[in-house]
Amino acid sequence: MAEMTVELVAVERRLWSGEANFVFARTTEGEVGVLPGHEPLLAQLEQAGVVRIDSIDGTSVTVAVHGGFVSITPDRVTILAEYAEFAHEIDVARARAALDKAGASEGEGTAARARAEVRLRAAEAASA
Repeated sequence: MAEMTVELVAVERRLWSGEANFVFARTTEGEVGVLPGHEPLLAQLEQAGVVRIDSIDGTSVTVAVHGGFVSITPDRVTILAEYAEFAHEIDVARARAALDKAGASEGEGTAARARAEVRLRAAEAASA
């Protein structure tokens, strides 16, 4: 089966690096599913979205990503995120509390709500 090298890096740490056979991400232009041999692409990630990496060993990594870019070549995917966290690291109760709090606030509440929602989506996707 074909493979590609994938790196997922946030400002504060490298989250994942290795060989994969599929990557899913949401960009400002829509969803992109990447297989080895994909056409070159540089895209801005959604402000709050979920990234999934299917490793060649059969495991999937789900990450809540906040802002950044994805660079795709036929044999490499590099995701540079402003902030990212593994789905298994997300405290679901805390994310729900943040969502409730953001729903009651104005202004910054929209961005906070989007961050809380994507954290919950990532946690749910990882547990499915």
